[in-house]
Amino acid sequence: MTLTDIVIQKVIVRLLQGQDYRTEILALINASFLQYVIEFFGKVAEAKLKNQSIDGDWYKREFLLAPGLTTNDIIINAGLNTKTVSNQFKSASRKVVLEVAPEHYDELYKAISTLASQSDEIDLTLTIKFRGVSVDLNITESLIVINTLAVKRAQLRDGAWSSVGKRVEKYLMLTLCHLHKVPDYCYELKGRTTQEREVDFFLVNPATGKRFSCEVKLMGKGNPESADAVIARDSDVFVADTLSMLNKQQLTTRKIQWVELRDRDGYKQFLNVLNALGIPAQPFTGDLDSAIETIFEQVFPHISDETVDIPLDDTNFDPHNE
Repeated sequence: MTLTDIVIQKVIVRLLQGQDYRTEILALINASFLQYVIEFFGKVAEAKLKNQSIDGDWYKREFLLAPGLTTNDIIINAGLNTKTVSNQFKSASRKVVLEVAPEHYDELYKAISTLASQSDEIDLTLTIKFRGVSVDLNITESLIVINTLAVKRAQLRDGAWSSVGKRVEKYLMLTLCHLHKVPDYCYELKGRTTQEREVDFFLVNPATGKRFSCEVKLMGKGNPESADAVIARDSDVFVADTLSMLNKQQLTTRKIQWVELRDRDGYKQFLNVLNALGIPAQPFTGDLDSAIETIFEQVFPHISDETVDIPLDDTNFDPHNE
């Protein structure tokens, strides 16, 4: 699953309109997950059909030990994640995964089998129709498949939320600058602070040459940690989806310029930030939707709905830390 320029544009539009951007990401997660489910069910049905006359654990043979599987496939199929393996065994190399995944799966299989045998009142059969032939999975097999899908869903979800912030930051700041007619010599797309911390976007005062580090965080009001992190990193400008009153007080006290996009016409707060930092700018008075469309043609020069940007299969997600 990838985060395309089209999705990034939709997120930015919703942010500038003061709307919740999360619906765009949820739609992407859902579409990608359902596509994975369909493909995975097809593989499960095909594997079960191929192994119907063979004794033993067909799922383990086909989804953990088959030579054509990628390392990430093996990890997910075993109900694990790269970060989990790496944290426990100091490595997530293929050699380590081939040793660890079957062992973890055996423990999972044993636990599910025990649970299934003790649940006399509940029976579960998952039927998959594949190429006109129905395949039935018993309760143990069904729970193994459901567990794999749950891990994959968590991986996609975590990767999406992690990627959207990274991908949106630069283009959101560029769009805000274009809306307020900031000259291109008054911002830089990448650099380092005096503490040698890499920052994706700087505003630059043309008279003094002073640079101001900018940070974007798409967080909810119930997540103050992001604002705390900005304060700790000593950023100069903070652009957020939402901010609590405490966040605003903390930022103002520390003389950190801030913008809350969820406010009514929240994007216009950016002009106050520019004026405070001595950055040449003009107030925006036109039609927002039309202006954004024109700006996107400049900042997204090669738009394609098929653009591959950031993979959302975040293998660093650790389900055991949820």
